[in-house]
Amino acid sequence: MTDPARDVVPAPPPTRIAVRGGGHFPVRRIYCVGRNFADHAREMGAQAPASKADRGTPVFFAKPADAIVTSGDVPYPSATQDLHHEVELVVALGADAPQGVLAVEDAQALVFGYTVGLDLTRRDLQAVAKAKGLPWDVSKGFDASAPAGELVPAAEVGALAARTLSLEVNGERRQSSTLDALIWDVPEILHELSKLFALRAGDLVFMGTPAGVAALQAGDRCIARLDDVVELHCRITSPSL
Repeated sequence: MTDPARDVVPAPPPTRIAVRGGGHFPVRRIYCVGRNFADHAREMGAQAPASKADRGTPVFFAKPADAIVTSGDVPYPSATQDLHHEVELVVALGADAPQGVLAVEDAQALVFGYTVGLDLTRRDLQAVAKAKGLPWDVSKGFDASAPAGELVPAAEVGALAARTLSLEVNGERRQSSTLDALIWDVPEILHELSKLFALRAGDLVFMGTPAGVAALQAGDRCIARLDDVVELHCRITSPSL
């Protein structure tokens, strides 16, 4: 007789990110914010808000938890000729949100820590989907599309506004911005997400990218930084490596 409690296929291990000082953070979900820097919105052909009153609502999409890469080697994905980098602040939640809509003033208490990551994008597939008015999940949620550095506890990072997010590719600076340029800051984004999802410990939020997104090729080496707080080093490998 078959055991009804038995898994019929092996259960995959959870995705984990190392935490500075020891331990690991198991990833539950990955939420991503689109067009959260005005300069990037403009370079993508979108209208940027002139003031906070003109922001409307944020744009959200998701990646699977197992899209996280911590090894440093990121395979160039299939089905694209135009892989783009997008450097982002990554927020890790260490507590569940209360039931209902999370108040902005209560949101920071959920934050466990921060790191820096890359929202890799198959830009050609995204462009085709946008032109046809179709969803562009395949351009964002593919395997190994979310490299991330080690998590740093929030207390060690302190205030974010004056911190600088940046990316170098092969020693060339491509993206850079202080975080006070975010259209929606961390508590505001958590508040908005809570209207749509039940936020839980283990969730990650990729907060959006500044201007300067561009193509990556196999062999490229990237260094993403949040000031001197944390760095992410990765290499784009060919699919066979």
